[in-house]
Amino acid sequence: MLGNHGRSITKALFTPLARVLARLGVTPNMVTVAGTVASIAIAVVCIPRGWIWQGGIALAIVMFGDSVDGTLARMTTGGTRFGAFLDSTLDRLADGAVFGSLTAYAVFQMGDSPVRTWTVIAGICSIVGAATVPYARARAESVGVVAKLGIAERTDRLIIGNGSAMVMSLGAPQWVFAAGLTWVAAASFVTVCQRIWYTARTIDEAAQ
Repeated sequence: MLGNHGRSITKALFTPLARVLARLGVTPNMVTVAGTVASIAIAVVCIPRGWIWQGGIALAIVMFGDSVDGTLARMTTGGTRFGAFLDSTLDRLADGAVFGSLTAYAVFQMGDSPVRTWTVIAGICSIVGAATVPYARARAESVGVVAKLGIAERTDRLIIGNGSAMVMSLGAPQWVFAAGLTWVAAASFVTVCQRIWYTARTIDEAAQ
C-alpha cells in the first residue's frame, strides 16, 4: 500500500542522484549491496542495544533510498535478470536482520512481562512473514502466475515495525511496539493467504 504511493515520490527525488552515480560508473548492483550491508549493520548494531530512534532514522534513510538501484538500472542497463534476483535476495537478508534485531531488543531490553512475551512471539512471526510473503510470490511466478497482491508490501511492514519501536523509545508504552509487530505478523499472514488464494484461482481458471 505505502510502497505503491511512494514510488513516484522516490523516483522524482532520486533520479538526479542516479544520474550522478551513473556518471561515476557506479552500477545498480553496487548500490544494492551497499544498501543491504548498511541496513544489516545499522539493525544489528543499534536496535538490540536500545538505540532505537537513532537506528530507526538511519534505517529510514537507507530504506527511502532503496529505489536508487532500480532508478539507476533503468537509466543504464535497463535492468537485468541477475540484478532483479540479487535485489530480491538481499532484501530478504535485510528484512531478517531488521525484524530479528527488533525481536532481540524485546528479548534483552524489555522487562519480564506478558507484553514482552507477546512482542517476542510477534517478532518471530514477523521474521517468518518477511521470508514467506516474497516466497509465495516467487513460487506463484514459477507456475506462471503474477501474484503481487496483498495488504502489506515490504515497505509497509518495515515502516510499521520500525515506527512502532521508535514511538515506544520516545516514551509510548511497550504495548505500542507489541501492537506494531503484531500488525506486521498478521498482515504478512493475510498477504500470504491472499497470494495462495489468487494463485489457486488463476490456475483453476486457466485449466477450464
